[in-house]
Amino acid sequence: MADTWLIIGLGNPGPRYEQTRHNVGQMVVDELASRRSAAFRQHKANARVAEAWLRPGAAKLVLAKPNTFMNVSGGPAANLAKFYGLGADRVVVVHDELDIPFDTIKLKTGGGHGGHNGVRDVAKALGTPDFARVRVGIGRPPGRQDPADWVLDAFGATERKTLPILVGDAADAVEHLAEEGLVAAQQRFHAPRP
Repeated sequence: MADTWLIIGLGNPGPRYEQTRHNVGQMVVDELASRRSAAFRQHKANARVAEAWLRPGAAKLVLAKPNTFMNVSGGPAANLAKFYGLGADRVVVVHDELDIPFDTIKLKTGGGHGGHNGVRDVAKALGTPDFARVRVGIGRPPGRQDPADWVLDAFGATERKTLPILVGDAADAVEHLAEEGLVAAQQRFHAPRP
């Protein structure tokens, strides 16, 4: 279905993880659903799914949050792509990115997983790394804190002040990607903020 996009927000299930850095992808998908008053429902693909339209007469967005833990997100992603008849070129994965400073968004298609186990599992399950990614910067941990612990911590007080703007900008990036394409979205969201 050329007019449909599968938008997968990566994260971990349950209240313990809702406000953690690793769940920023799901926060972005929640924002996209909220903008369209779309409700999530359980799907047989082991994910919560909300269907909405980019805008009237435009592309359909299938917003998805896997019920699985981050490292095994690929199964639900591949099952949803199959259910909706979509190739990897119609899949967008929204995820946290350690190697990008907090409050920064980068978009790309394909390439490596950069050590991100959720992205690795989606690429394995889809059989290709050639899907779009909206990478939401969370930055590296301070000092010697283990990155694995850092991503599972809640955002700090200073970060929480900016987080709604970051999540909104990432949702804008997904919309722009779906409507205008990757290059146009990169040109808009990779530019330094005024």
